Amino acid sequence: MTLKLLLLSLFLMSGVGAQQLSASSVEPVALRVHVFRGASNVPLYMGIEKGYFARQGIKPVLSFTPNSDVLRAGLADGKFEIAHGGVDNAVAMVEVAQKDVVILMGGEGGMMELLVRPEIEKISDLKGRNFVVDAPGTAYSVLGQKIFKDAGLIAGKDYKIVPLGGSESRTNALSTPEGSSTMNFAPWAVIAKDRGAKSLGRTIDLYGPYQGTGMWTMRAWAQQNSVLVQRYITAYVEACRAVFDPAQKELTIKVLQRELNVDNRMATTTYDELLVPGSGLSRDCAFNMQGFKNLLSIRAEILGMWGGQAPAPDKYLDLSYYQRALEMTRP
Repeated sequence: MTLKLLLLSLFLMSGVGAQQLSASSVEPVALRVHVFRGASNVPLYMGIEKGYFARQGIKPVLSFTPNSDVLRAGLADGKFEIAHGGVDNAVAMVEVAQKDVVILMGGEGGMMELLVRPEIEKISDLKGRNFVVDAPGTAYSVLGQKIFKDAGLIAGKDYKIVPLGGSESRTNALSTPEGSSTMNFAPWAVIAKDRGAKSLGRTIDLYGPYQGTGMWTMRAWAQQNSVLVQRYITAYVEACRAVFDPAQKELTIKVLQRELNVDNRMATTTYDELLVPGSGLSRDCAFNMQGFKNLLSIRAEILGMWGGQAPAPDKYLDLSYYQRALEMTRP
């Protein structure tokens, strides 16, 4: 733990209220946070906008990942402290890369839609075509393969998986014959549909509950900086509540418009997608345990992990920080 983090931890444990924390009392700690570019970052944007992180003595320093591989490797190499992204990636880091990663909280249910070129009417029409993904063995690629399998299509036999990386690349691919289908979220899904792509449905409707984006980090770092982690999550929960607050809808849309570099119509549509139950943000950015169990079951079935039998979720989770943060934010 650095001297700055130690001083902040001692200050926060001294009983001084979070609302009294100011730049004059202790310099905010810069935390490097790596994310995918998209609407799921709205609690981060609103937390910075409304000063929730600042009041907890934290300055998030955001950077954007081009793909899951960079996100995973960067966290393991200590290039940043916190990752927000599909928690499936955290499972893969534990099981494939043998890294001691822990998931600390939820966020949203994926916000994903299955997008296809305009001539495609149903999933079975994708036989002989391509499924464009971030990376083959991660999150929404695996979920997409499960949805395709339930529709009678098997990867490698009936269609080809093409890794292209982040959301923008996959959106652009739908404008070409090679990019027949992909999974994507707002605002990229909205942009794709504006360009003529078709949605075959949200994943919540095509499959069911799924734990999408969450917060995860190296377990040792979280243990060494437990007070800081709790304060970070406290600010994140407060920001999540702000997104759901009707009185802050206009501000949230303005923030989305600015941060995503889209027009007001696109930002408003994205905001609406964020509030779709089961697909968008969860209340208090809570962790969806059933969705996570489904995620593990899909990995077991599609990737053949754990001998086809999903493990108990506990080994990947430590929600105690979140529970303590929740207590701090209750009226």
